[in-house]
Amino acid sequence: MEVLRVAVIGGGAAGIFSAISVKKHFPNANVTVFEKSTKLLSKVKVSGGGRCNVTHNQLNIKHLAKNYPRGENFLKKAFSQFSVEDTISWFNNRGVELKVESDNRMFPISNSSQTIIDAFLTEIQKQKIEVVKDLGMKNLVFNDSKWSVTFSDDSVQIFDKIIVAIGGQKRRDRFQIFESLGHHIIEPVPSLFTFNVYQNNIVELMGLAATLVNVKIQGSKFQNTGPLLITHWGFSGPAILKLSALAARYLANKNYEFKIQLNWLGEIKEEKLREELSKFIAESGNKLVNKCPFDLPNRLWIHFLKTLQIDTSISWNSFDKKSKNRIINKVLNDEYQIYKTTTFKEEFVICGGISLAEVNSKSMESKITPGLYYAGEILDIDGVTGGFNFQSAWTTGFIAGKLGC
Repeated sequence: MEVLRVAVIGGGAAGIFSAISVKKHFPNANVTVFEKSTKLLSKVKVSGGGRCNVTHNQLNIKHLAKNYPRGENFLKKAFSQFSVEDTISWFNNRGVELKVESDNRMFPISNSSQTIIDAFLTEIQKQKIEVVKDLGMKNLVFNDSKWSVTFSDDSVQIFDKIIVAIGGQKRRDRFQIFESLGHHIIEPVPSLFTFNVYQNNIVELMGLAATLVNVKIQGSKFQNTGPLLITHWGFSGPAILKLSALAARYLANKNYEFKIQLNWLGEIKEEKLREELSKFIAESGNKLVNKCPFDLPNRLWIHFLKTLQIDTSISWNSFDKKSKNRIINKVLNDEYQIYKTTTFKEEFVICGGISLAEVNSKSMESKITPGLYYAGEILDIDGVTGGFNFQSAWTTGFIAGKLGC
């Protein structure tokens, strides 16, 4: 009986997981992973600040899928085959225990991404999966039910099945091979990025974090509430990163020049805030205005007073109506001009890629050409920050590795 030959193109999270899945479902298959760089699992290594945010503790598939601005409906079907619970079990069965943090992100209890990498490398060795590094794919041709792969060194190998898991690609020309096979490509643009402010001294507060901030992109429907971090270039943190994912295509069309409006107290309304301020003044009117009456970092409060040129040496009893209105407006409707974005290797995600309309969600097989499977970020799937992008990599990789069975 002829041995099934499978090539996995890409040695990242989805590629390695799909190769392991192939061996689970076809123990006698000959599986080779081809990685164009000299390193495997490089994104796993740096993710979560080197701790690896493996997944997110959301066991409800419908709710889980809502964390994917692109791919929600596609993944609802896929998660029924390999869920968060399956991810947890997979690692536990290999001696890697995961912990849940307060925001429901899940990490190895070792707090080291190397733990995850070692689990994969051990499994690769155990399953006798061949790994070839520093060799990328140059061309892909389907002929007589076989796949002919031309590699970057101009060598050619023949395979029965191909799994493509090369990750997100910044440039459209990186998809030429797949377009030549008949696939439509959704234009790739960045997702999960931070906002650079234009000439604003808010950056003097770099390192300061606010726990609950509502961020709106002016002139659009996009907004998000969560923790916000001030950096030396502008704004970061979960509130910003999730918003960047939700509005990825909109912001690309705006050439990343737009205005945001911040409510530094989340979604509190003006009437409620005025009530709180009046109560505070009634009880503590003799205190100086440099004492913040709201749940805000005091450094931020002092910054607001200085920005509005309000005398910090006066008491609340001396605070005039005009000053009250200005400070309330600053807290609830603080505006900033954004003029570009910043991305980081550990967070960087691309939205766009292979159109999901041309991929079978039950098998990850191309609807255009049989025997060709896709996994991971090459698909037009991307999630918000919090372990969701790795979960989609594990899920699509596992399903692709079933090779349609």
